[in-house]
Amino acid sequence: MSSNLTQSRPRAVVIMAAGLGTRMRSSLIKVMHPVAGRPLVDFPVRAALAVGAQRVVVVLGHQRERVEAHLRAAFPAAPVAFATQAEQLGTAHAVLCAMPQLEGFEGDIVVLSGDVPNLSAESLEALIALPGAVRVLGMRLEEPAQYGRFVREAGKLVRIREFKDCAPEERAIRDVNAGVYAIDAGFLRDTLGRLGRDNAQGEYYLTDLVERAAQAGLGVSTLTVEGDAALDLNGVNDRAELAAAEARMQARLRRSFMRAGVTFVDPARSWLHADVEIGEDTVIEPDVALLGATRVGRECYIEQGTRLSNTEVADRVTLHAYTVAESSHIGVECTVGPFARLREGTRFGRGVKIGNFVETKQAVFGDGAKASHLSYLGDAEIGPRANIGAGTITCNYDGVHKHRTRVGAGAFIGSDSQLVAPVSIGDGAYVGAGTTVTHDVPAGALALTRSPTKVVEGWVERKRLAREAEAKHKTPGDTRGGR
Repeated sequence: MSSNLTQSRPRAVVIMAAGLGTRMRSSLIKVMHPVAGRPLVDFPVRAALAVGAQRVVVVLGHQRERVEAHLRAAFPAAPVAFATQAEQLGTAHAVLCAMPQLEGFEGDIVVLSGDVPNLSAESLEALIALPGAVRVLGMRLEEPAQYGRFVREAGKLVRIREFKDCAPEERAIRDVNAGVYAIDAGFLRDTLGRLGRDNAQGEYYLTDLVERAAQAGLGVSTLTVEGDAALDLNGVNDRAELAAAEARMQARLRRSFMRAGVTFVDPARSWLHADVEIGEDTVIEPDVALLGATRVGRECYIEQGTRLSNTEVADRVTLHAYTVAESSHIGVECTVGPFARLREGTRFGRGVKIGNFVETKQAVFGDGAKASHLSYLGDAEIGPRANIGAGTITCNYDGVHKHRTRVGAGAFIGSDSQLVAPVSIGDGAYVGAGTTVTHDVPAGALALTRSPTKVVEGWVERKRLAREAEAKHKTPGDTRGGR
């Protein structure tokens, strides 16, 4: 991933992600809990790559193997390395564990937490651009809670006091530490190992670097945000904060798409994942979920209740209400639904029409093919302009193996037909309604299995008279024939 942001010095990023996160009350490590469809830890990695980091070091501890395996798969070509913090002894100790991976690096080392998903690359860039050996991102809060306090003298930051170490007058300070730093690599390397842990928590504080830099006259700068912008810097410690982070992310994603030309009829009732793409002039009704790596083209209309997962939707497609698609491709100018289900491996050409209560799986439809209602089409190849009647079933599974059905171009499959795979229907062939096809049908042929209809005239009247006669012959108390 490359960056369009300007940069003057090389950048490296350290991401602290070793803690279990006990307040989540979960067997899963905190940074693997998802926001917008991706684990929390993905977002600081993305931000790091967006600002052009030459090296990204993720410091792991609990569930190290799980997190590392995920990140290697999620960012296979990125310069991401890993360090281990076997015992969590504080933020400075976490960065110290990362330093062997940064041997020889000169420039700015940015330190992030693995549980802050809404931090933007633009905020990081603004922080890095500040002067000084240490630059700190801060928040001005009405209720500063237990964040570390910015202690200033003559308007300049001289130290950050962790909450548990604060004097009463320091706890009244509203400017607090967001836990994001940009530090000169040389200063960090020279100072990190000399920090102590004579404090209330007995930990090595990265915040102590501020006081060291200020005392040495090396320059300390702060970028402090407030109001709504400060909410983007909140970390996640429990399920309530996870939900708040999700809400922030959803609002950001919807706002970005709307500014790019997408209409949300009711934005708050749409659900998006972080990797979704949507083209201009597409309209999305309420209760639509676009998940995974779903891509929607231009000038589409997606009706209420539709759910798409890892699905490609081309331009000018209409998805009627409550369509569900996963790992599918929907071609240009297709119409799907309502209440259609497209399972993995479904691929539609141009102008395909899929109607209500149609289910497909591993099915390929040629241009202009139709299945308007009430059918199951699995492991099938449906030729261009073929018409699949209501109630058609491809019988693709014999209890052990899956088999394919092939329907030729322009073929017509009558309602209530069963196509027992493996079987092929030739181009232009017809299958009569109610037919069970067990052998290939040549091009242009008609396949038909239908018993003659027997009509018994007068049957209803004779049946009525027989019932009446039986009733007359019954004696009182006779229950024969009764229920």
